[in-house]
Amino acid sequence: MNLKSILAAGALALGTAGFAAADGHEPTKVGFIYVGPIGDLGWTYEHHQGLLAVEEAYGDKVETMYQETVPEGADAERAITQMALQGADLIFTTSFGYMDPTINVAAKFPDVKFEHATGYKRADNVSTYSARFYEGRAVIGHIAGKMTKTNKIGYIASFPIPEVVRGINSAYIHAKKANPDVEFSVVWVYTWFDPGKEGDAAQALIDQGADVIMQHTDSTAPQAVAKEAGIYSFGQASDMAAFAPAPRISSIIDDWAPYYVARVGAVMDGTWESTDTWDGIGPGMVEIGEISDVVPAEVKAEALALKAALADGSYHAFTGPINKQDGSVWLAEGETAADFGDDGLAGMNFYVEGLTGDVPN
Repeated sequence: MNLKSILAAGALALGTAGFAAADGHEPTKVGFIYVGPIGDLGWTYEHHQGLLAVEEAYGDKVETMYQETVPEGADAERAITQMALQGADLIFTTSFGYMDPTINVAAKFPDVKFEHATGYKRADNVSTYSARFYEGRAVIGHIAGKMTKTNKIGYIASFPIPEVVRGINSAYIHAKKANPDVEFSVVWVYTWFDPGKEGDAAQALIDQGADVIMQHTDSTAPQAVAKEAGIYSFGQASDMAAFAPAPRISSIIDDWAPYYVARVGAVMDGTWESTDTWDGIGPGMVEIGEISDVVPAEVKAEALALKAALADGSYHAFTGPINKQDGSVWLAEGETAADFGDDGLAGMNFYVEGLTGDVPN
């Protein structure tokens, strides 16, 4: 079966081939497990840009492989195992639901290094890494609050895990600061990538009066629906610039490339060790896409000032006073989530005061 056929079948794809590097050493084999297709223009697309950056950085010193559209659960464990059996030295598993499968496979392959995105379980040969997406959602939340005319913002959410709940809360807090009359409606679609479900969710929110759509899912379907309705939306995980300047008026971008290049380098030079990385706007793991000229100049300036404050640490996206949805105090005046070692963020399972509906179990 040729490479084109393998890709079409959604099976294992090989990147940089070659049996030995120019210096005669065997190349370091690096694998990636993706939850969506590399053409989603969102989450998986950006992880794949990281793979390409690894190839560019190391040339024939690395051999890359990947498998796309791997369901979370038992299928993931089989895919990770297959990659380890094929001789991978380092495997990146790039979705929260791969956490237990990664840990299970790592126990069987102690000489293979594993890196799991957005999870919290580690082992001697398993690192974890994630981005502070909530910082980016604070910035686009501010823009959304300023841009809505109906004061209704729709939010398409994937799964009720802390990462997603943090993003909803951060976007809402900053939209509310920008516009005290704003209301959020959240639709849970229980998928990372399903253009049909995402498009239907966007339409349902628009039917409820939302004139700005935000999302924590990976396809461009919400952008297409927003364009048809003549309302605004934001790119998710990548720039989604094909929909600029409207409906896409800015975006949150995940830049994994520097991390992947560094971690592959650590395996190659023997310095790799199990670590936990959680970076945001400051280190560049989270970026804000170009803010369209559809956004008024003063709003753009405010958003960029917020981005700068988050980047240099002079402001934290979760700064009190903030109450939980039931009115109980989460952060008192002047307190930030960082004051508690991020513990409250890592396990966030509640909405902040003002949001309606429940966080699903």
